[in-house]
Amino acid sequence: MNQLAEELNEVLAGTVAERLFSEMGRHMYFPKGIITQGAEASERAYRFNATIGMAYEHGQPMMLDALRKELPGLTPTEAVAYAPTGGVLELRKAWKAALYKKNPSLEKKNISLPVVVPGLTAAVSYICDLFVEPGDTVIVPDLHWPNYRLIIEERKMAAGITYPLFSGNAFNVEALLEGVRQAGQRRGKAIIVLNFPNNPTGYSLTLEEADRIANGLLEIARGGTDILAIADDAYFGLQYENNLLCESMFARLTNLHPNILAVKADGPTKEDYVWGFRMGFVTFGGRDLTDQQYDALTKKLTGIIRSSVSSSCSLSQNLLLKALTYEGYDAQKAGYRAVLEGRYKAMKKKLASMKLPGGLEPMPFNSGYFMSFYCEGFSAEALRKKLLDEMGIGTVSLLDRYLRVAFSSVEEKDVDDLCEAIAQVTAELQA
Repeated sequence: MNQLAEELNEVLAGTVAERLFSEMGRHMYFPKGIITQGAEASERAYRFNATIGMAYEHGQPMMLDALRKELPGLTPTEAVAYAPTGGVLELRKAWKAALYKKNPSLEKKNISLPVVVPGLTAAVSYICDLFVEPGDTVIVPDLHWPNYRLIIEERKMAAGITYPLFSGNAFNVEALLEGVRQAGQRRGKAIIVLNFPNNPTGYSLTLEEADRIANGLLEIARGGTDILAIADDAYFGLQYENNLLCESMFARLTNLHPNILAVKADGPTKEDYVWGFRMGFVTFGGRDLTDQQYDALTKKLTGIIRSSVSSSCSLSQNLLLKALTYEGYDAQKAGYRAVLEGRYKAMKKKLASMKLPGGLEPMPFNSGYFMSFYCEGFSAEALRKKLLDEMGIGTVSLLDRYLRVAFSSVEEKDVDDLCEAIAQVTAELQA
């Protein structure tokens, strides 16, 4: 094992993070090579800096006029230079400050400085690189983002264990906790993914459900099980009903017990309506972890980044940093959120007023971008194809039992027509 990895492991010795590491996580480190030497030169090379593989003129990276014209608000360094492996420092600090603002339960809790990664897929994948290996089980609900399966089962060769997402019209808290108990009994550790608002159902936890999950995990951790809780917050902040948890479960689980490591995967993709920026953040939170230990975790994560994509896009990071400090930023976000809430309410109202064909059952939804139908007695894939071929309507079928509908991408005035078309085609399919 590399000496740098051994040094990081020594810093983390005895912590839940060190116990949870995969073999890759134990071996990972951030090299003291070109990047580190370049950083030293940036601070101290007062004559010439001949370390970085970029082309400079007049103290700035070279930039084509064709790009300058389209990006007048950015300097060449902001637009085309490499970003640091962990991301633009000022952006990381700004995102951390925003986490405390958006999650009041984090007050007075110590968390790591977020690390920038190239999207939420990369966030989940890199977290699994650090902590998941063959033989582990990762507990996810039966209704989940299909990319989890690729990451967990195919990339990491671990077992994805599912549980029913719903018990009646509520989140199935007990099934989640039972999966954690069973995983703990088998291997002494449990890995869970908490994704709210949920993709594909658009369901967020009630405050009572969130409390029950936190209390249940605390009890299991007290019994000796090490728990990695991955909070996938891709659709953070898009709750449309009262009495819902509007914070991340990361805020509830950080500092809860020494045997629980919470990791937050989030980003501006949906929060700030920049889907193509391909940017996410990873933040660690654990009880009694010191700044030095957070730094060690961060160095292991940046080693993962360095050995895969090297660094995330500088242009996207600097554009987001400017947006976060833009006058009217919060008001513009609130305006778009109101548009999405209007589409959600239109969908709720229409479905409540309709007599739907037998077997087409709307599943609970209260947030996010999506809602899903359970298709009983007929094929969701057949319904998807018929909607597309005969009505020109695109939807997504999952497991041939569920039809996901993204109300986020349908104008509010068109929601009624969408629901009626789905009902009509379902009836025709069953005739």
